[in-house]
Amino acid sequence: MSDPRNSQSESGSCDLPDATVHRSSLAHRKFDSTTFTWDGISAQVYKHGNQGSAGMGWSDVVRHTLAGGESLAFQLRYFEIGRGGFSSLEKHHHAHTIIVLRGRGRVIAGREVFAVGPFDLVVIPAGAPHQFVNAGAEPFGFLCPVDADRDPPHALTVDELESLLGDPDVRAAVKLGEAISPSRP
Repeated sequence: MSDPRNSQSESGSCDLPDATVHRSSLAHRKFDSTTFTWDGISAQVYKHGNQGSAGMGWSDVVRHTLAGGESLAFQLRYFEIGRGGFSSLEKHHHAHTIIVLRGRGRVIAGREVFAVGPFDLVVIPAGAPHQFVNAGAEPFGFLCPVDADRDPPHALTVDELESLLGDPDVRAAVKLGEAISPSRP
């Protein structure tokens, strides 16, 4: 697909650059609303390593890569956090966005804490410490589109963590489990 910043045409943002669509690049995955899964997409371990770093512990999180890796410049991932679960508290050099599909959660993004539910959208700026916490009785699930070429998660420094926890709203919302608990397959 051509870069829209370099385009001289006045076509719409959803127009195909040419009329040729290769069938081998098309995919369709059926969604099962009872299990909240897509056929042919397996649950994956949320992450490996970093469990000893400040705030990098997590509990009851799985990841599903829905698209990406097959010559796309992005990945679309679905994360699901079980009751009482939470992601690691981390930061990246890249910005990213989440779109909540199910459940209730809290999103810590820098010094902000957002209560979120289905179809809420949160943009997390580059460099902002962030964490996702299940705040309800059902699984908390969200889509997260990101660039395929991106930096890995980075732990906060001890000073960054202490500074962040100096905010009473963040301190009340954040989870700092240091041990990795098994992810749900």
